[in-house]
Amino acid sequence: MAVSAYFGASALASLPAGVLVERYGAARISRAGIALSAVSLLGIAVAANALWSLIAILALGAGANAMGQLASNTSLSRHVPPGRQGLSFGVKQAAIPVSTLLAGAAVPTVALTLGWRWAFVLAALLAASAVLLVPADRPVSAPSGGQPEKRATGALVVVGLAATLAAGSANALGTFLVDSAVARGISPGPAGLALTLGSAVCVAARLGGGWQADRRPSRQVGVIAGLLACGAVGLLLLAVPGPVPLVAGVVFGFGFGWSWPGLMNFAVVRLHPQAPAAATSITQTGVYAGVVPGRWVWARWPRRPAIRPCGSPRRWRWWRPPC
Repeated sequence: MAVSAYFGASALASLPAGVLVERYGAARISRAGIALSAVSLLGIAVAANALWSLIAILALGAGANAMGQLASNTSLSRHVPPGRQGLSFGVKQAAIPVSTLLAGAAVPTVALTLGWRWAFVLAALLAASAVLLVPADRPVSAPSGGQPEKRATGALVVVGLAATLAAGSANALGTFLVDSAVARGISPGPAGLALTLGSAVCVAARLGGGWQADRRPSRQVGVIAGLLACGAVGLLLLAVPGPVPLVAGVVFGFGFGWSWPGLMNFAVVRLHPQAPAAATSITQTGVYAGVVPGRWVWARWPRRPAIRPCGSPRRWRWWRPPC
């Protein structure tokens, strides 16, 4: 519930954050987002004593997330040369699974030694130090007319709807994979290693995708479609019993099926260079909106093995006819 509330608040904050970035500049909103993120982390360390307080603080952090995403998209589009923007967006999006790995590493190094609250204090200090690294805004020429942007809004909404469907499955997969694999009879160790492998593949795919985007910038819609197809194949493989289909499903479903956000941002910014924050706020809303029902449905899905005569857990055989 808390995680779904966080992404729901991020979806609601994306469009207003895009307006703020376009009006006040990426540098100001970046600094504001970093400050809000540090305050949210400190709030969790100090005041997260119940579910309602955690949800309230996460909603505050969701605003920081929306501002940071859209401000960084604008900064990359205006500071990075066009021939390297694909890789820059890939590096930016690869930071998300890398941060997840770092959060896991903080459990034995900080949380189990000093306490989990101190892990959030340390994260807040690191976040606050990033304020000094925010580059100043560069002047940009005003758009010649607003009619093309209005016509393009419909296409952005379609892209946002596609991102909603894609993000719902891929993000929920990374959250509930280990729990679901254990329910199928796979040991927690191999299940966790499979998720780690999927995260590593996801980082490499986001970096590699950005690299190839700089060489074939006009073909990214087809690349994104191919990655989504890989994700669909991975989800189907996860319905097959056994550790080998599990690993293959994670690699295809999570590693490749969740590596497209950087390419999407790159393509949208490339088509809307005069208003990158406003354009990506629409598609980013779709991404966050898809995460909310995806996590909620998977969290509410029955987790007990409930073995049927065929031998496969009911949770993983919902799409098959009765045995």
